[in-house]
Amino acid sequence: MKKNIIYLGLLLTSGIIYAQNSFTEKADKLFQTYQYVGAIDEYLKIAESKNADTYVFTQLADSYYHIFKNEEAAKWYAKAVENTNNPETYYKYAQTLKSLGKYTDANKQMDVFSKMVPSDSRAIEHTKNPNYIPSLANKSKLFDVSEVNLAVKEQNDFGAFLTNNNELYFVSTRNTTNKKDKWSNQSYLDIYKSIKGNDGKFSEATPVSELNTAFHDGLVSISSDGKTMYFARDGHSEGKFQKRNGNVKLAQQGLYKAQFVDGKWTNIVALPFNSTEYSVTNPSISKDGKTLYFASNMPGGFGESDIWKVQINGDTYGTPENLGAKINSKEKENFPFITDDNILYFASTGKQGFGGFDLYKVNTTATQEPQNLGKPINSEKDDFSFCFNTQNNIGYFSSNRNGFDTIYGATTICSSQLFVNVLNKKTGALVQNAEVAILDAKGNTITKKTVSNKGTVDYDIDCNAEYALVVSAPNFDTEKVSIAGTKLATMNKTVEITPTEVIITDTEVILNPIYFDFNQSAITSQGALELDKLVKVMKANPAMVIFVKSHTDTKGTLDYNLILSQKRVDATLEYIRSKGITPDRISGKGFGSSQPKVECGGNCTEEQDAQNRRSEFVIVKK
Repeated sequence: MKKNIIYLGLLLTSGIIYAQNSFTEKADKLFQTYQYVGAIDEYLKIAESKNADTYVFTQLADSYYHIFKNEEAAKWYAKAVENTNNPETYYKYAQTLKSLGKYTDANKQMDVFSKMVPSDSRAIEHTKNPNYIPSLANKSKLFDVSEVNLAVKEQNDFGAFLTNNNELYFVSTRNTTNKKDKWSNQSYLDIYKSIKGNDGKFSEATPVSELNTAFHDGLVSISSDGKTMYFARDGHSEGKFQKRNGNVKLAQQGLYKAQFVDGKWTNIVALPFNSTEYSVTNPSISKDGKTLYFASNMPGGFGESDIWKVQINGDTYGTPENLGAKINSKEKENFPFITDDNILYFASTGKQGFGGFDLYKVNTTATQEPQNLGKPINSEKDDFSFCFNTQNNIGYFSSNRNGFDTIYGATTICSSQLFVNVLNKKTGALVQNAEVAILDAKGNTITKKTVSNKGTVDYDIDCNAEYALVVSAPNFDTEKVSIAGTKLATMNKTVEITPTEVIITDTEVILNPIYFDFNQSAITSQGALELDKLVKVMKANPAMVIFVKSHTDTKGTLDYNLILSQKRVDATLEYIRSKGITPDRISGKGFGSSQPKVECGGNCTEEQDAQNRRSEFVIVKK
């Protein structure tokens, strides 16, 4: 893929591995000067000869790893780990396996890595949570993903930046030059621009000629007023490079500033902290124009590349500051993007993700840990270069999930955080052991949670959807309430539940009257709430055995009433058993109208009939 390390700003100018022997000298020189395609050709020749060894397998695997050819890299890492004590080889092997979706095999390699270097932060994170993929895959979706009409066949596009007037800048290999980058043997990157129409479609992309050179150019970041651009550029364009292995010219990425004057970007100047020793690249300017975020492998970082920031005061720049271990790891953190509301998006290979680069976000004004954006934004492939325009409420990111780096649209799912407080209706006190189930509009239970010791539970909800809450607790009536959609970021809901009113005598459990619809035997919602009280009593008294007696009023014939009362008993037994009470603890019989509570002959009032229509719960055994 075209995300070559020169462009990403990950050039490492220390730790050069010199030729192992005369057989690998040519290949090693190519490897040391980041000409990985040529190095692969040479290492393959040796790998197929009698001179093949672990060193050659590792160098070959690393070469493929650097140009994101993960299937080939995994093949040669598998050979390398047969006889190596280098923990980094195991780590990279695990990463390539993850990018291929082979999570179980990746975990095995991470297990070895973790035993070899147990104090390494990556090993510690793996040991704490080795099987994190299911929970990551099941997290609430944050964005819907869509294709955009920018792709050109077999070309790589990424680094999208949408201005407030719907101009989309991005970088691409679609230029027609024959000049190739020896890192990956692909065209150098140029900056392009397209206009987004009212229908969401983009115009044909055109190169931004005043910014493009014969080498790598971009990514870009533009101030909120549209007048200032910060962008990355290859040092070759200004003759800033170092010579290695003879005449090989190695340049770093640097950051530049341009002004928009008379319809063109001009007055280009280099930022003062550019260097021929390390790269600074992939800029993102804050809304107020006073903080510039970027990626670099400058000294003082944590890994191969880190996210940094620098303060800006007019034309004066402060000292670059590393964003610290909360953001950065021993691997690659790159592609920072700061939104107008101070949310930092970035890509990382050093955190627990799906594979390759994953995208994360973090609020720079809070102390929270970075959040993986989850699926469908992230995949087992490389997902990176996320931007989000808060004015237009739309984001864009790039992924090589289909073989080439392609720009995708990301539409936010309207979400809100629902906080539920559970109170005792009679006393107003918090109920700490309540269980709260959240149901979708069709009545399906999404999940259940037990409230915290503060009497609160929270859910992430779709703000356009309707939900219901079912709140239950021992010795309380179950309560069901509806939740309407909300556009608020947070929503608070207080649910009051009533203490269960159950009287337990020596011979009977007395509930409120259990009503059935006229001439019916199905359990009503009111009846279910009462029977739930009996279930709680029986669960709290596991030795208790109950005999249910069902009675009707005196309307109807004796035979009909007897049949109806038995159906009601059967429905009652079935309901209670469905709640986990075993059949040997609950039985019953219908008595029809043979045992009226109020003797009134055939002239009963409505009130007398209601008293005679009853269920009794006789305690057979306590």
